[in-house]
Amino acid sequence: MKNKDIIPTKREKLMREGDFIVSKTDTRGIITYGNPIFIEFSGYTEQELLGSQHNIIRHPDMPRSAFKLAWSTIQSGKEFFAYVKNMSKDGGFYWVFTHITPDFGRSGEIVGYYSVRRCPKRSAIEKIEPVYQKMLAVEQSAGAKQAIDAGTQVLVDLLKSTGLSYEELVFSL
Repeated sequence: MKNKDIIPTKREKLMREGDFIVSKTDTRGIITYGNPIFIEFSGYTEQELLGSQHNIIRHPDMPRSAFKLAWSTIQSGKEFFAYVKNMSKDGGFYWVFTHITPDFGRSGEIVGYYSVRRCPKRSAIEKIEPVYQKMLAVEQSAGAKQAIDAGTQVLVDLLKSTGLSYEELVFSL
């Protein structure tokens, strides 16, 4: 079953305060490890997750431009923080506060990525969800080639209006 074949539902699964979802991917985003909490929340078996693209849990409410920012950041060797809405195998969803870091090899090259997700603040979700909705709407109204740039511009405009960097915005939520 592919993520695009799943019909999203309004069923939300809330993370427990002490939970940490952990996964590891190779440099192409292929899952090489998922802890039991990741397996639980995703609704997939370990066998279904391992070897799959991490975007198997991508919720269609998330703008593609948000993931472009994530990939650009981690591929440059920097860590990335964000609030993300994920979709489980049954179509339900769960929000996380994610921290993604590059995994460096002995020669300093990036060999993969670690992601640790924890229970998000509800107040942060209430603030970021309208931003994602606007980014997604702009992406959907733009042509295919301009979609990601158009969604990114929404975020750039928000950052300019607040005078915050992306990281400052995320941590201010």
